Amino acid sequence: MKPFENNENDLENGFDKDTEKTTRSTRVTKIPNQALLSGLAYCISSCSMILVNKFVLSSYDFNAGIFLMLYQNFISVLIVSTLSFLGMISTEPLTWRLVKVWLPVNFIFVGMLITSMFSLRYINVAMVTVLKNVTNVITAVGEMYLFSKHHDNRVWAALFLMIISAISGGITDLSFHAVGYTWQLINCFLTASYSLTLRRVMDTAKQVTKSGNLNEFSMVLLNNTLSLPLGILLIFVFNEVDYLFKTPLLRLPTFWLVMTLSGFLGLAISFTSMWFLHQTGATTYSLVGSLNKIPLSVAGILLFKVPTSLENSASIFFGLLAGVFFARAKMRERSQT
Repeated sequence: MKPFENNENDLENGFDKDTEKTTRSTRVTKIPNQALLSGLAYCISSCSMILVNKFVLSSYDFNAGIFLMLYQNFISVLIVSTLSFLGMISTEPLTWRLVKVWLPVNFIFVGMLITSMFSLRYINVAMVTVLKNVTNVITAVGEMYLFSKHHDNRVWAALFLMIISAISGGITDLSFHAVGYTWQLINCFLTASYSLTLRRVMDTAKQVTKSGNLNEFSMVLLNNTLSLPLGILLIFVFNEVDYLFKTPLLRLPTFWLVMTLSGFLGLAISFTSMWFLHQTGATTYSLVGSLNKIPLSVAGILLFKVPTSLENSASIFFGLLAGVFFARAKMRERSQT
């Protein structure tokens, strides 16, 4: 899994202003075909990841979301470590000083992934994408109080539309599940906390590395490696061990194939995110991330045959447009600063 959940906050990616400036100053000459190809790769991998997770948790009726997260993170650690050993990528050594600095944000990261798994089990994909907009509201308020950042009227208007769409979507949701909505709201708070905390921790973490830098590959390896012992502990805390011993799913080769695919997709999002960012920029990345939710929501409704109504469909579409409006407002806000 990548350390940054896929949404308009890029929370799940942890790119702040300094990173955006670095990306713009160091990116190579843009080739139109490369930008298009990287954008398509990012959209396909991010959509596929959510749909595959939904398929594993709902269609297979797999009731061990923490184990699924643990397995996906193990796949990411295995692949990144192999690439680093072969010299294809560079990663920072995981020193104890670096681990101590990063551990608090890793707890939030693990909580973010687990609550996302739990919510996907109960809520349809379209409503998850709309409810994720609440993260933007929490992040914006957090930026205002923690970093004294002021947003213009367009941004606040978009955030207001997101709140309205989330409320109306929940009210009109024919498959409403209180437990799923609770997990998703917790996920929104954790996701926003991850984004806000990451800004502070990244600067401190860079100071304790040997190179004085912490690239995205190192963050992927750091986050996923630290999540393994915590994930094992949580499997026992949530009593998933008994379920894992009893379920016949773990004896199906096809089930392991699907789970392994989800692990590859999680890592693919990390690579395609960086590739797309280098070919375009953080603002384009944010806008495409918002637009990406539209086909994802449609695919989620069609593939999983979600019961819906005209009112609920209108709320979902309204929420998706609010996300696009928010991304455009943030682009204008950045251009003015």
